[in-house]
Amino acid sequence: MSALTVRPAQYRTEDIQVLEGLEPVRKRPAMYIGDTDKKGLHHLAWEILDNAIDEYINGYADHIIVTLHKNGHAITITDNGRGIPVDVHSKYKKTGLELVLTVLHAGGKFGDEGSGYVRTGGLHGVGASVVNALSKRLIATVRRDGYEYRQEYAKGIPQTKLEKVGPARGHGTSIYFEPDETIFKVTRFDPDIIKTRLEDMAYLHSGLRITYKNEISGEVMELANTGGLPAFLAKLVAEGQKPPVTEAAFSAVRENGDKIEVALQWTESTEETYRTYANGIRTPNGGTHENGLKSAVRKAITNYIETHDIKVKGLKITADDIREGLVAILSVFLRDPMFESQTKNRLTNPEIESTVDNFVRPALEAWLNNNKSAADAIVSRIIIAARMREASRAAKEEVKRKSPGSRRLSLPGKLADCKSTDVAKTELFIVEGDSAGGSAKQGRDNQTQAVLPLRGKILNCEGLATSKVLTNQEIADLVTAIGTGAGEKFHYDGLRYGKIILLMDADADGCHIATLLLDFFFRHMPELIKKGHVYIAQPPLYRVNVGKDTYWARDDQHKEEIIAGLRANAKVEVTRFKGLGEMDAKDLAATTLDRRTRTLLKVQIDNPLATDQAFVELLGKDSEHRYKFIMERAEQTSAEELDV
Repeated sequence: MSALTVRPAQYRTEDIQVLEGLEPVRKRPAMYIGDTDKKGLHHLAWEILDNAIDEYINGYADHIIVTLHKNGHAITITDNGRGIPVDVHSKYKKTGLELVLTVLHAGGKFGDEGSGYVRTGGLHGVGASVVNALSKRLIATVRRDGYEYRQEYAKGIPQTKLEKVGPARGHGTSIYFEPDETIFKVTRFDPDIIKTRLEDMAYLHSGLRITYKNEISGEVMELANTGGLPAFLAKLVAEGQKPPVTEAAFSAVRENGDKIEVALQWTESTEETYRTYANGIRTPNGGTHENGLKSAVRKAITNYIETHDIKVKGLKITADDIREGLVAILSVFLRDPMFESQTKNRLTNPEIESTVDNFVRPALEAWLNNNKSAADAIVSRIIIAARMREASRAAKEEVKRKSPGSRRLSLPGKLADCKSTDVAKTELFIVEGDSAGGSAKQGRDNQTQAVLPLRGKILNCEGLATSKVLTNQEIADLVTAIGTGAGEKFHYDGLRYGKIILLMDADADGCHIATLLLDFFFRHMPELIKKGHVYIAQPPLYRVNVGKDTYWARDDQHKEEIIAGLRANAKVEVTRFKGLGEMDAKDLAATTLDRRTRTLLKVQIDNPLATDQAFVELLGKDSEHRYKFIMERAEQTSAEELDV
């Protein structure tokens, strides 16, 4: 066999490109903001907001105004801090304002205390210039030294010289910006996302006053919360809708050195929840400060159990048992924060782990010893969690002992099973129709994702006994695939998939089938819902093509939001899917199956009695309630709109 000869193209010095100024940001925006999706869009606002908060943290500001403008595509963030310097730099021959907004790694936060920044959200000097680079228009207004100054930019390039507008009172910086629609998939900001972020900041910085102006709705909100982290914790616990184990919550503050604030409370939830911040910036992926908190909680509880000689009768209590149901907020302020990336999702300072541990552990131990009834309730809840874990493990071992290697025996023939047996990773997609099932089978990750197609609408199970329900072949196949049995014969330890995902068409029929399935799970396999295993996929209803770009819309409202965010003269082609079977495997994978890009709705029962009544009225024998429900919601046709 002859060798294949590949002749490389010429590679010359002239072929090497040097990206100058802010070109790297526009060339590779995801490196700086994570992505150009909705999350990345809002990251622009957080960068400017963080700069304003840095002025507050360091004692130069106490009021921030955030304005979402009427078109929804522009934001202004104003602070009453010192104002960005406007004099000309002796070395770079540019004003301080232009350096901050046009040069990467330029700013006053690189450790020189003469700048007045002791604690900041970042040291890279990148945020403001990135926002400028990715905005089709940005206007910077500075008030300082008795005057107001103004300069306008487009895509990071100055459009005007710095203008001295005239005399002005006060001091501060105001940044107006409009994201560039050639960079972002959607440029319309979400008012609720902004409001939630500002509410969090008000709790986190109890001396800061934040004004939020939503010109779309006309709403003006004054956000200031003197309750701090304890009030924030109470809000999170209430939102979680799981009762707390104790009425009292633990909180502590350390002012000297690196400032630390913490508040935590145990609840009846089966999951642990953390909100961690570093210098006022949310770190959703945690980091070393969160590791220190987890270590402190484990040690404090373990020490309390040992000190008070609480008998656990050979039961091994793990860190997971201790932290189950915990809701915690941690905020640290340190001089030189180090983040994993420019998006600042994770803190990496190694020293802060032991600092947090050494502060929280003794403080929590003292609280437990001074609140013995609360401490005993917490320990009791932890022991129950440990016993449940041990019982679950023992039952799994028993199943393996009795039927080794039988996991895949007697499975439905139409089930395209996955290779993995790790329940923590496996997923079962229940798909409407053989056509859609075929696309899902081709587009799935066959290592961890299984597909079970259903033929049309399943049996209406409302009011039927489990024995009757299981005579239906479609439902019997579904129960067999899941592996737990149903009704009185339900055994949680037989569960074969960590996520059971209903993948129906994004139309009324799909909504009906999903409702029938939810009724079945609620009546005959409720533990799957209670333990958080049931999800609803969100496939697109529309494909929106603009030139070579493709956008996916979940429903009519989402479609209109996408179109509204496009250029006015853009040629838009909209396709409505009649069903999932019309999507090829690649598109179905990208929009609905891929863990990195999909959206899932987790099914939860907040009010069992209300849910019971809803299913009786929707699917019960009495058609009067159903008729009334349909007539009152005649115009609601999407699964997202039907509140069941």
